[in-house]
Amino acid sequence: MTVAVPQKRLHVIQGKYLVSDDPNVVLSTILGSCVAACLRDPVAGVGGMNHFLLPGEAGSSGEATRYGVHLMELLINGLLQKGAKKDRLEAKVFGGAQTMSRLSDVGRQNGEFAERFLTDEAIPIVNASLGGELGRKVEFWPVSGRARQNILTGTETLKAVALEAPAAPKKPAPDDIEFF
Repeated sequence: MTVAVPQKRLHVIQGKYLVSDDPNVVLSTILGSCVAACLRDPVAGVGGMNHFLLPGEAGSSGEATRYGVHLMELLINGLLQKGAKKDRLEAKVFGGAQTMSRLSDVGRQNGEFAERFLTDEAIPIVNASLGGELGRKVEFWPVSGRARQNILTGTETLKAVALEAPAAPKKPAPDDIEFF
């Protein structure tokens, strides 16, 4: 009799990445205009996912984890540390929706950045689901490379967009003293 091993579900939040070689791990995230890159080395049996908010590079190191360049590099380096070889990596990319039509299309820019980065790094994209107007819930099994997405409803997409919004800087209270 075979006993089923329960899956370990790990959520990848905005600005983070996770790498695993555990066949029971499922990585998941919820995306609006953000993009998640799912990379794996099928020979080493290791994979990972990131979740970035903005394409390109950060202006300050404190915000670096919001940017694609930083998170793509961290994900690749994390895979290499677990035994992956760069020339065996393959990618699946998700997200990049234009969730609010009146705002800039950062989702399209995120998707284009991910595709350009992976092409420049010679990492083949074996599957992609980018763009559209609705968010996605993405699940990725890093060892097998299996991926599944569920398109969110309009209400669920609005919730995802709210999670992706950068926190507003705290304004000082009227009686706070500000030093120069």
